[in-house]
Amino acid sequence: MTIVNFSLILLNTLILVSGQFLWKYGLQATTPNFSSLISVLKLFLSPYIIFGLGLYGFATILWLFILTRVPLSVAYPIQSIAYVLSVFGAYFVFNEPLSVSKILGCIIIMAGVSLIGFSNS
Repeated sequence: MTIVNFSLILLNTLILVSGQFLWKYGLQATTPNFSSLISVLKLFLSPYIIFGLGLYGFATILWLFILTRVPLSVAYPIQSIAYVLSVFGAYFVFNEPLSVSKILGCIIIMAGVSLIGFSNS
């Protein structure tokens, strides 16, 4: 896999994680209410939720392009870097706890991603 393809997958992953963080921030900025369809629709009017959805839309288009260049069996596992970014990002941005088991899990994910990435070389 070329550095360009890897960079595209990483960019896609960063966009997806950013969308998740916007959703989380948008939910924290309001008092989410899932008791009715109207309240759920109101939730979607949050600028953070809307922008996060926009990022997901762009990431989907980018992902389709990536799949024309990289085998799914390689691209999708590499995208699991999102789990690692989310764990550490949530720690720094949302002050969520960071435990030894989360760190070990991230190390295992990165080891697996490395094995898949290098096995394709």
